[in-house]
Amino acid sequence: MRMLVLGAGGTGGYFGGRLAQAGADVTFLVREMRAAQLDRDGLVIRSPLGDAQFPVQHLTAPQLADVAAARSFDVVLLSCKAYDLDSSIEAIAPAIGEGTAVLPILNGLRHYAALDARFGARRVLGGLCFIGAMKGERGEVLHLGKPASVTFGERDGRASGARCAALAAAFAAAGVDHRHSPDIAQDLWIKFSFLTTLAGATCLMRASIGAIVAAGGGQAFIEALYDECVAVAAAAGQPIPHEAQDDARRMLTQAGSSVTASMLRDLESGQRIEGAHIVGDMRQRAHDAGLPAPLLDLAWIHLQAYEGRRSGRA
Repeated sequence: MRMLVLGAGGTGGYFGGRLAQAGADVTFLVREMRAAQLDRDGLVIRSPLGDAQFPVQHLTAPQLADVAAARSFDVVLLSCKAYDLDSSIEAIAPAIGEGTAVLPILNGLRHYAALDARFGARRVLGGLCFIGAMKGERGEVLHLGKPASVTFGERDGRASGARCAALAAAFAAAGVDHRHSPDIAQDLWIKFSFLTTLAGATCLMRASIGAIVAAGGGQAFIEALYDECVAVAAAAGQPIPHEAQDDARRMLTQAGSSVTASMLRDLESGQRIEGAHIVGDMRQRAHDAGLPAPLLDLAWIHLQAYEGRRSGRA
């Protein structure tokens, strides 16, 4: 299996790096400055699961079309931020051949419409990941905390399939926690509903889960926000299983928890955020389904106001 990974930042750099470290045929598509770093230092991973530094195959956009024409890619791993989706689609387009699969591991669901429109739904797998990672000042991939898993599957519900089986074998060989899901749509909605609640609550309150829960009315607020998301999932024909709901509520209301959404970290550092792709999209789906969503409305207004202020519109 030959894989192209868009970028060598936190998420793509970690998962693609672990695959490459184990001997998988992985090539990173990077900008010229990042290519220079990789030429000089190789890919550097700093992780509680093991540090590593090694050379990796990489190329820049002008090289991609010729390389892909000479030998096609089987899978393209897409782990960009949602606000970079359009440019990322154009970047990987030369690599998409007749037999190429695209594995997006972005947050949310809104990117599937754009990917399907550009490449065809049959080429686009369903995928998600759990990891806290970023690129350090010197280009090193910083894995923050121990969780690092990827889940993927055929979106038409087929439990089998050569491309997912090949992905599972590659991740297994690399020692990466992974799951070949027989119902990736359900897995996507489970994460979408949880993440929307986490991002909406911690960004709105500028606080960790533990700090929110410790405030008077805080736990009720988080549970009500999660209830709105669960109702949207049910209206979309993807009800969240009770066991998954119990797990989510436990994490979202854990006393003393220091957990925040990565969106809050981006917001507090003045960066662009994925508000529209996560909270905004969930809120829109609620309204399209005719569901009341006052807390999603509030969280979305707050994120829009932040973006307006950040961009100088307010």
